[in-house]
Amino acid sequence: MPLMKSWVASANDAAHPFPLNNLPYGVFSTGEEDPRCGVAIGDMILDMQAAEESGLIALTDEPLFEVPYWNDLMDEGPAVWAALRNRLTDLLAKGSADQAKVEPLLVPMADADMHMPMAVSEYTDFYAGRHHATNVGTMFRGAENALPPNWLHIPIGYNGRASSVVVSGTEVRRPWGQLKGPNDAAPRWAPCARFDIELEMGAIVGTTSDGPITVQEADDNIFGYVLLNDWSARDIQAWEYQPLGPFQAKATATSISPWIVTRAALEPFRCDTPEREVELLDHIKDCGPMLYNIDLEVTMAPEGKDATTIARTNYNQMYYSAAQQLAHHSTSGCPMNAGDLLGSGTISGPTKPERGSLLELSWGGKEPLTLDTGEERSFIADGDTLTLKGAAKGKGYTIGFGDCTGTVIAALDDPYAR
Repeated sequence: MPLMKSWVASANDAAHPFPLNNLPYGVFSTGEEDPRCGVAIGDMILDMQAAEESGLIALTDEPLFEVPYWNDLMDEGPAVWAALRNRLTDLLAKGSADQAKVEPLLVPMADADMHMPMAVSEYTDFYAGRHHATNVGTMFRGAENALPPNWLHIPIGYNGRASSVVVSGTEVRRPWGQLKGPNDAAPRWAPCARFDIELEMGAIVGTTSDGPITVQEADDNIFGYVLLNDWSARDIQAWEYQPLGPFQAKATATSISPWIVTRAALEPFRCDTPEREVELLDHIKDCGPMLYNIDLEVTMAPEGKDATTIARTNYNQMYYSAAQQLAHHSTSGCPMNAGDLLGSGTISGPTKPERGSLLELSWGGKEPLTLDTGEERSFIADGDTLTLKGAAKGKGYTIGFGDCTGTVIAALDDPYAR
């Protein structure tokens, strides 16, 4: 599919992340006004509350955009999602008869503050990237036992903290926790010293389900995707994770990009999951191309200094798709709700520059990175800003997500000191 031309001139730039082909959904505010839903088009945002109130958008008998989140639209299901996309395309396409009515409802993106685009119902994080799982397993168990026995059969996951999911730009405070090194006789209470990122994609469930669903049904139920950084306290995790997996190590924050890129916008970029040496059971077998060709990168910027690109990879490196993860999640009868967030798991490629976490890039701290500034990092220092970027490249256009950024600030003084 080629670039779709818009009367918003900036949307026709081949390198701009928000062309008419994209139309991602976010929540924004300007000045003292309350947050409201908006659609990105070029360097502008269409105020959806104003568009609905003016009668330009009328999808259901009840208003959908009186609230500052997209969950109400998600609840309406795929037919209404498609109707909205078609209507937005008509309003914003070059030659639209409604241009004069829409123009006053556009807000410069430069004047806007972004907020969480949806109310997160639940959050589940997976461990579904083979290169990442192999790297981490090799570090801790050796190459022969890198993957757990179940890994090639099911997408492994754990339930995380929906309450600590934050939008890009939110500062992330270094956590305290119990730490115990290999030579320590007992655990100690201290700030995390091995704070890390995980480069992930987040899939947002848009249609509720109550009982098992197929992979195809799961794919149909996904509303859209965001970039996701699952901040990880590796030293806290190392002490706490056996036998039930990560807990406080992953509860500090999970950052997401501010714009939900819809499944419809990503259709031209579908690609297959990798070949498998172990056949999957029927409930999670692939039923067509379920991954997406999305280029990803991570940058790190020390406080007050330029950023260094520390990793580049692609979403097509995943072993399990979001649809397979969602289908497997439902097999126990677990109800899935509009606004549920599924983290893909860390996305790493087969070579060192493609590793999606500092744990892998520094090989557990044994091989520090040298930044363009000359500084070394094994893990994140206070004041460092980490930024995730993602884009799918079409014929003369780019589908972007907006950056997913967070700056790490110093730990609190000991909250339990007496």
